[in-house]
Amino acid sequence: MLILSKQINVQAIEKTVIDTNWITLLFTFLLACVFLLKGLSASKLKGNVSSFMNYGFIEKEVEDISTFFNLFQSVIFIFSMLVLSLLLYKVSLFYSVFEVFGFYTYFKIFGGVFSYFSIKWVLEFSLSLLFKINNQVKFFLVSKSIYLYSVTFFLLLPLVLSHYSQLKTIFLIYFSISIFLIRFIVHLFSNKKLVFNKLFYFILYLCTLEIAPLFILFKLMF
Repeated sequence: MLILSKQINVQAIEKTVIDTNWITLLFTFLLACVFLLKGLSASKLKGNVSSFMNYGFIEKEVEDISTFFNLFQSVIFIFSMLVLSLLLYKVSLFYSVFEVFGFYTYFKIFGGVFSYFSIKWVLEFSLSLLFKINNQVKFFLVSKSIYLYSVTFFLLLPLVLSHYSQLKTIFLIYFSISIFLIRFIVHLFSNKKLVFNKLFYFILYLCTLEIAPLFILFKLMF
């Protein structure tokens, strides 16, 4: 009797499992931030969300705001940084930018985003005081911040759907590009008098405080 022996080579396949439980906790925290903002000022929350179509709210904020360092502004700033960081995390995961993904990678992205916006806004405020143009650019700076907050509220739902449903990440990317483009156009239109009267300085501002820091941050993170 001829016995044929078959040798089976079992090759272990390395499977990387990404723990996403922390994303659920993050969404819970973000929802808690929304409820806290509503409790602090429901009218301000509604105004920030609908700022693209509510020019009067921004004008009122410019007149009423005395400092950015109040509880409402602090909470909405943290909320926005967390949402933007999660968006960048999802995009990085889609394009496999990092070798390892997880909470540490998200925290690294959050640190970069938080530092970028904090330093940039401090510089903008300091330079406006230094050159004594704070009254001229106050509406520009305040509207830019409020429009950013509005964008992050619009991004929250697609982020939730992309994580818990069949919504493709590529749709999230296209939606994000579209909403940021709308923000740029609305912000440009609402400040058209200042921008077109000082076009050279506006382009210089974009290059020095908007675009250049992004390239530096990108090099540091990637």
